[in-house]
Amino acid sequence: MAPVRVTVLLGGASDERDVSLATGVQVARALREAGHRVVAFDTARGPLTPEEETVLLEKGVDAHPPAPDPRDRLVEEGMDFLARHPDAAAAQVHFIALHGGAGEDGTLQGQLDRAGVRYTGSDADGCRVAMDKDRTKAILTDRGIPTAPWLTDCFDADEVERALGLPVVVKAAHGGSSLRLELAHDRPELEAALIRARDFQDAVVVERYVKGREFTVAILDGQPLPVGEIIPESELFDYECKYQPGMAQEIFPADLDPSKAEEMQALALRVHHALGLRDYSRVDFMMGEDGRLWCLEANTLPGLTATSLVPKAAAAAGIPFPELCHRLVVAAAKRGS
Repeated sequence: MAPVRVTVLLGGASDERDVSLATGVQVARALREAGHRVVAFDTARGPLTPEEETVLLEKGVDAHPPAPDPRDRLVEEGMDFLARHPDAAAAQVHFIALHGGAGEDGTLQGQLDRAGVRYTGSDADGCRVAMDKDRTKAILTDRGIPTAPWLTDCFDADEVERALGLPVVVKAAHGGSSLRLELAHDRPELEAALIRARDFQDAVVVERYVKGREFTVAILDGQPLPVGEIIPESELFDYECKYQPGMAQEIFPADLDPSKAEEMQALALRVHHALGLRDYSRVDFMMGEDGRLWCLEANTLPGLTATSLVPKAAAAAGIPFPELCHRLVVAAAKRGS
């Protein structure tokens, strides 16, 4: 395939901005290695200079999320904001490297669809569904895909304990990168977590905690990649464990009985299709101490730094990072061609 003009959309205005910047500049570098012509474009501020890209490549992700940028100008101003930067507007494909907020909840995808712009990843409907943990779990339950019992927007500790028992996980319904996520072991911790959850400015999901091993399966071009196991230093694979060196072991391929790995891959593919996703996704699971699998969630825009989970899964399948990014561009470029 001939080189493609690609604009990598990154940064944005969510509390996952730091992660998006790290993903975006590494994707931009990988796509250049693959031969494409690339502009890195912060949807909150505009195109990055080569010097700014270099700083971000060296910086990585801080241990704590930054304050959100005040506004995502591409979402607020529409394609006019992009059009003011001709090099970015001339892209044949927009590579979405945003996380959280309007970049992942289908808002931006819908905007790009209306403008007739090709972009990587799932469409607006798929993003909207997968970003909503309550809706995702309802769809999975309807399709017979196991997911832990849950309640949404229940702040009554008595009701939570009666319905789900303890421990439970309290989390934002539309959050990503394991932000706004707490494990409540006992009644005092539950009551405190529910009080803090009222400040989420989001719907709140309370889910029965499954004790066991955590796994992840990436889907690429309609095929599951090798299963990975995540062994965090803390009880939950939280923001710090995800993005700070040495805070988690990520093992690809996972040390699993082949039949169990195949079962998990098949379930991940069912989740991908049930939620209407396309191109790629990452589906996370817990395997209980009894060996039963429970789907945690699906990610339409998982991290794509060279050391993120999806690139590690791809590497285990013999797909280098530049090729992974190239394949996502090819899938987008072929749409409507």
